[in-house]
Amino acid sequence: MTEAILFPNWQEKVVYADDGPQPQILMVNDKVKVLVAGLEPGQQIPEHPESTSMYHFLTGSGWMVVDGERWRVSAGATIVMPEGTVRGLEAETRLAFLATRIA
Repeated sequence: MTEAILFPNWQEKVVYADDGPQPQILMVNDKVKVLVAGLEPGQQIPEHPESTSMYHFLTGSGWMVVDGERWRVSAGATIVMPEGTVRGLEAETRLAFLATRIA
C-alpha cells in the first residue's frame, strides 16, 4: 500500500533547466503517475499521444496543443484529457504544472 505524502511547497520540487523539462515524480505506481515540471520561456514538450491525464498549471503562461487545437493556459487552468489525446506544451513565461497520468 502506498502511504500519503505531503508536499508543503511545490516550488521546492519543480526544476527549471536550460536543457528542457526535468519532470520530478511525486508518486508512481502501476495505475497512476503524478509529477511536477517546469519550463523556461520558449521551451516545449513536443506533441505526443498519451494515456488519460490531467494538467493543472501552477504558475506562468503558455500554449497547450490538444488534438491540433491551440489553447492558452496560465496559472489556475486545468485540462483533463482522455487516453490517446495528442498534446504538446510551449511556455511563454516561466511555467510550472502538475500532471497526473492514469494507466
